[in-house]
Amino acid sequence: MKTLIASALMLLAPTLVLAQTTTEPAKAGAKAAATKPAAKSTKSDTPAKKTTTTKAKSSEKTTVAKAKPTSSRTQLKSATNQVATGLMAAEAALSPDELAIAERVHTGRIACELGAYVSVEADPASPGRFNIEGKGFKYRMTPVATTTGTVRLEDQHGGAVWLQIANKSMLMNQKIGQRLADECMSPQQLVVAEAIKKNPPRSVLEPDTK
Repeated sequence: MKTLIASALMLLAPTLVLAQTTTEPAKAGAKAAATKPAAKSTKSDTPAKKTTTTKAKSSEKTTVAKAKPTSSRTQLKSATNQVATGLMAAEAALSPDELAIAERVHTGRIACELGAYVSVEADPASPGRFNIEGKGFKYRMTPVATTTGTVRLEDQHGGAVWLQIANKSMLMNQKIGQRLADECMSPQQLVVAEAIKKNPPRSVLEPDTK
């Protein structure tokens, strides 16, 4: 009986060895197969993360590029234009009396004493106002009504006054108390001045001979 069992074991031994040999490579192959997909999966995840990060950064850059804050220079320019428009609207409100005075102002290059001159030009952008300039001065003037009928133009900001009577004109700076130009005569005033020389008006101090 023992001999029979020993013979059977001897016959089964090669089969067991063969089975073990076949099982071990199969296990090794399974492990290798399991490891390779994991490695591939790890590699495939990395580019995906990079791509997502790159897209996010690109989106942030695009958003920053599109956001353009309002320029302070643009705001300042707009405010300046509004102020200028308001000033022009305020200047446009001259009274009929002031416009009537403006119509009597002599314009052009007017000769004064000591070789000086004054240039009086109407402002085309603001009817009734005048630009008066000469050597060392320049003013923008507005008519002012007087009780004597004298033509009077003033630059309140600069403190200058232009006075025009029948035979001459003069320019004063009231801030410094100085005459900037005197004995100024336009062609019309020169005619009146010559007439006065020929027929001087009677002085109020002269006795009445009648």
